[in-house]
Amino acid sequence: MRNCAAAETVQLAQSAPTRDCFQLAAMTDIDVYSRRRAALLAQMQSGIAIVPTAPQRARNRDSEYLYRYDSYFYYLCGFPEPDAVLVLLAGAAPQSLLFCREKNLERETWDGFRYGPGAAREAFGVDAAFPIGQLDEKLPALMANQPDLHYAAGMDPDWDARIIGWLNQVRAQSRTGVSAPQRICDVRAILDELRLIKDEHELTLMRRAAAISAGAHRRAMRATRPGRMEYEIEAELLYEFRRHGAQFPAYWPIVAGGANACVLHYSDNSARLDDGALLLIDAGCELDGYASDITRSFPVNGKFSGPQKDIYELVLAAQAAAIAATRPGAAWDGPHEAAVRVLAQGMIDFGLCSGSLDQVLETGDYRRFYMHRTGHWLGLDVHDAGEYKLEGKWRPLVPGMTLTVEPGCYIRPGDGVPKDYWNIGVRIEDDVLVSADGCDVITAETPKSIAAIEALVGRD
Repeated sequence: MRNCAAAETVQLAQSAPTRDCFQLAAMTDIDVYSRRRAALLAQMQSGIAIVPTAPQRARNRDSEYLYRYDSYFYYLCGFPEPDAVLVLLAGAAPQSLLFCREKNLERETWDGFRYGPGAAREAFGVDAAFPIGQLDEKLPALMANQPDLHYAAGMDPDWDARIIGWLNQVRAQSRTGVSAPQRICDVRAILDELRLIKDEHELTLMRRAAAISAGAHRRAMRATRPGRMEYEIEAELLYEFRRHGAQFPAYWPIVAGGANACVLHYSDNSARLDDGALLLIDAGCELDGYASDITRSFPVNGKFSGPQKDIYELVLAAQAAAIAATRPGAAWDGPHEAAVRVLAQGMIDFGLCSGSLDQVLETGDYRRFYMHRTGHWLGLDVHDAGEYKLEGKWRPLVPGMTLTVEPGCYIRPGDGVPKDYWNIGVRIEDDVLVSADGCDVITAETPKSIAAIEALVGRD
């Protein structure tokens, strides 16, 4: 557990409301963040990095969205409050500086606990911490005589303008011998590569998030039956996430019955679940910043029809082929190509596509029914940081990478499309860790065999 003694001492001494230490800081060793900052500083070699967290956003008048920090910022320091900036100074004597809100007992009465700079420095292991109100005063001096400036250029226009303002202040001092950074580097280029390989702390959280989400999907299956509303099943998912400590859904759940399952990003979740239809649920929780992402498709009445079973078994076989292709040294595109070959052949077999397998693959005719990729990186963001190609080639997978494997098949009514398959939408998605000798499906507790699904649906 992170050392919270300093934070608690400051709070008690000022008679502010107290909280359990778990609520004040994530349960992890501060060395995790120190190592990440050291890795970034080592790759920077020289210069200054400026990494702000996300702002608080207004939801409507006098009401704000539940706060969620910026992923890059949180990856480097674990600090959970808004109005904060991390500044890193590389070189012979590297430093980590945190700017954050001051202690304010009146505001804490309204909004809750604040660390303040003194407690934040101790709790999060930075070299120094300052009030956020001093940022404009201190940054030009910190930028002076630095060869490089590292920040996420273009990510936020307000921050672009603010940083250019500081740069111009430094440039205005050139006659006194002060130099401004000559190179502006996108700090995300380094951080994306660091975030691609998960450390043990991250994997522990992701496994826990996966377990919570798997339980939520099982609960949703048990609660499903004809006549219920999509939003009722959504509520079962959200309840299970929160009761096990997940702070957010990693994205808003997709609970799509019947034809709605053929809308990839369906979000209304407001229709009645019909007897004989399939229900597609794409949902995962976020735990201490880390996402899970699971999709399951199953019959509302608990029994697959013949055509539904055809498409479901096809997608399941495609996912199995993709998972088998997920291993160290394989190209990122390998699992997708494996899934596409299985899906395309099945589409030919079921009369959805015509021609040979090579013809269907070459023309891309299968894309009428499978129009997305087979996966994405997963971590602090549900579509996590990291490039998929290096120098124009699909990057090789290495141990420690985490990704989703999620083939699908979505059949809308249309000329030449066999009516038995109309409005069948199936996606099967799991979260996968590349291991030393293959891969580990960390969401395997979520039922996906036909027998397991039919034994569970509607059994609450």
